[in-house]
Amino acid sequence: MSKRTYHDPLHGAITLERNDPVEALLTALIDTATFQRLRRIRQLGPASLTFHGAEMSRFTHSLGAMAVARRAFDQIAEQHEELRSHRATVLCAALLHDIGHGPFSHTAEEVFDSEHERWTMTIVEHSPDIRGLLDAFDRDLWQKLIQVYRHEHPVPCVWQLVTSQLDCDRIDYLMRDSYFTGAAYGQLDLDRIVLALNYDPSSQQLIVEKKGLAAIEHYLVVRSFMYAQIYNHSKNLSATWILEQAFGRARKLLRQGQLTADSTVTAWLSQPNERLSLHHYLASDDIVFTYHLQCWQHHSDPVLADFCQRFLNRRLLKVQEVTYATPAEQESLLANVRQQLLLEGVDAARYSGLKHTWSKGYSVYQRGIKIKTRRGLVDINQLSPLVQTLTEPAQRTWLIYPHEIDVGLCPLPVAEEIVGAWGAYS
Repeated sequence: MSKRTYHDPLHGAITLERNDPVEALLTALIDTATFQRLRRIRQLGPASLTFHGAEMSRFTHSLGAMAVARRAFDQIAEQHEELRSHRATVLCAALLHDIGHGPFSHTAEEVFDSEHERWTMTIVEHSPDIRGLLDAFDRDLWQKLIQVYRHEHPVPCVWQLVTSQLDCDRIDYLMRDSYFTGAAYGQLDLDRIVLALNYDPSSQQLIVEKKGLAAIEHYLVVRSFMYAQIYNHSKNLSATWILEQAFGRARKLLRQGQLTADSTVTAWLSQPNERLSLHHYLASDDIVFTYHLQCWQHHSDPVLADFCQRFLNRRLLKVQEVTYATPAEQESLLANVRQQLLLEGVDAARYSGLKHTWSKGYSVYQRGIKIKTRRGLVDINQLSPLVQTLTEPAQRTWLIYPHEIDVGLCPLPVAEEIVGAWGAYS
């Protein structure tokens, strides 16, 4: 066949032409086992326990990011011929930008202290199937992708299209996550955003035409809402906490010789993430780790079994926002919860804690978002009062604890039913 088409719920038909050398390379990269692995990693990790439609994968997002990058790049390069030689770099970098994600996506970074960006660069350089295809196209292509991921490519526009304050990755994941979680306020005007993107030959930066200011303001407002209402949703925090406790307990039992796991999960539990072999990293996905949770839910250790059952059956811990309280009051609330749990013989440190989240605000890092005006290039926060209100990241604090305990600023005493509910862990 002369073409390959992927039907996407957001972007429609994403068609790659095999008679186009760059798009033929993209097709071959998609067909590798390393890239296909992304089908088995959920885009939003355990967020499907909160938003039941959030079952999409890193695979679908990566295709979407590439599609947006192709659309934006081809439009800009049509007007600026000097950019056309960078097409393979931009599109391959967009397609492969998330190839380093581990099981449960960003949750793996919290649970296992992993950095998907570092693993993406490792895979691009050392994975035989990915590196082999890149080398066959251009011996220097893999290094150009690394330059993009490190924001070191000599033409800033090339890396800004892939990883910046306004990039194809963020555009796609905001649209995709909004669509699949049912968050209507996450809809973006993609047509207007893409049409507003341009290139400044003098600084070689990605810029936005003044006519696109409102669309970019909307994009930044949507990003703020999505972090506050979706990515940092209290139930997501609870699901992540439960996974942290399950794998933390499993790690301890493995060291004691009281746990069975396959070679992949054993490697993840027994050594720092950065020391994993490429083989063991690529052998990991949501299916492998969820299978182990299913096995361990019947383990003789009651704590491990309980956390596995909680995750698999969606019996989440309660999460209450305590941002309004002073740090001392927050610690007092936590101390009260832990005292109640300790009285019942429960591992209080595993079943309760304080969690801090940050909703990312707009900042000028990675060169910010430059608007083209008659006075030259101006950062968007200097033109938009709306964006100025989004420049400060918002920190929130959450108290995690079992549903059986009722907590407020004036904590209530333990009810008799709590004693019975926790008797099994005494």
